[in-house]
Amino acid sequence: MSSEPFHVTDANFEETIKNNKVVLIDFWAGWCGPCRALAPTISELAREQAGKVLVGKLDVDENPATAERFQVFSIPTMVIFKDGKEADRLVGLCPKGRINDTLKKHSP
Repeated sequence: MSSEPFHVTDANFEETIKNNKVVLIDFWAGWCGPCRALAPTISELAREQAGKVLVGKLDVDENPATAERFQVFSIPTMVIFKDGKEADRLVGLCPKGRINDTLKKHSP
């Protein structure tokens, strides 16, 4: 697992969630101010959770099929997948502590 956020796309999404026990995916877009404000937190989480949780980012403009499939209507939205299935989600610009608390419920 990487210490930087993993680039998730429509093409690699299924493989990503199936090959990793716990995955946090940040659904975002470059034009979204709150998404840009959240980016440093996502990078920190990727470093801190390396080896436990795969932290990825999915650009909703470049990958609309996956965003639509999971009904991501507001960004940023962070979806936690465990064993290939959605386990939790956080919508909006959340503090790091809240994201960590949510991850703890699902990670080893």
